[in-house]
Amino acid sequence: MPKIVISEFMDERVVANLEDGFAVVFDTTLVDDRGALLAAVADADGIIVRNRTQVNAELLDAAPGLKVVGRLGVGLDNIDLAACGARGVTVKPAHGGNAGSVAEYVLTGALILRRQAFFSSQAMLAGEWPRQALIGREIAGSILALVGFGAIARETARRAMALGMRVAAYDPHLDPGAPEWAGIERHDSLFSLLAVADVVSLHVPLTEATRHLIDGDTLGRLKPDAVLINAARGGTVDETALAHALRDGRLAGAMLDVFEQEPLPAGSVLEGVPNLILTPHIAGVTEESNARISQMTADNVRSVLEQPAEVHS
Repeated sequence: MPKIVISEFMDERVVANLEDGFAVVFDTTLVDDRGALLAAVADADGIIVRNRTQVNAELLDAAPGLKVVGRLGVGLDNIDLAACGARGVTVKPAHGGNAGSVAEYVLTGALILRRQAFFSSQAMLAGEWPRQALIGREIAGSILALVGFGAIARETARRAMALGMRVAAYDPHLDPGAPEWAGIERHDSLFSLLAVADVVSLHVPLTEATRHLIDGDTLGRLKPDAVLINAARGGTVDETALAHALRDGRLAGAMLDVFEQEPLPAGSVLEGVPNLILTPHIAGVTEESNARISQMTADNVRSVLEQPAEVHS
């Protein structure tokens, strides 16, 4: 019976269904115990991961029979695609499963950060009444600037326009004549996009080209009343530069769901920074999206493992 190792959280009902036909090891402690993970995959045919499990040459060497990597999500920066390809290991992300969840997260951030009033709880409990200081802005009529214009960004744009936002975007990998640009203000450079932005949302993978894409220089291109949301990948924002911009009042607010190091280290540069909301890589995870992505990933892995043996040779 083919063996599947699941090293991070997944919908338990879907896991139970996988156990009908596969030997399943479902152990969410494996992501933090590398030795145990390598031992578990020694005879595995498939592995299912989220973003924290590193599927690299070390793991592939420890799993000589591995045929498929199921990714509970779409980001692939924790998976060595070249090494997988060289060993004939199929990588199957769950495309489209969490687009709506991330879009809702981004728009929630836009609403909270633009209004500012939601930061008033402690002052209120201390007997203050900072009404004048917390008069914020509406998102209707404001410009949502999307850095990257893939499927999740396009879903975010669709919902943002329904709220009356104007949408601008920059994506050098999408052909200027592509139909996806209909109704969108397309920019030819990141700098020109940031210059008009009221709300910036990142929708790019983490690569050498996008590492610290938002740094001191690019933050300096934003208007002081602009806000930044990153629900894409940690490392695309220079956290030190962002902390300085928020402390100095050069940016009105930020909401981060992804970080250069997860979990955050003790003494993070983000500690005590004003007008900053931090969440634990949860933008794409709701009860509904977790069920969708889990089922998609299970189906993806099952489809590979149920192929005739010669397909993997």
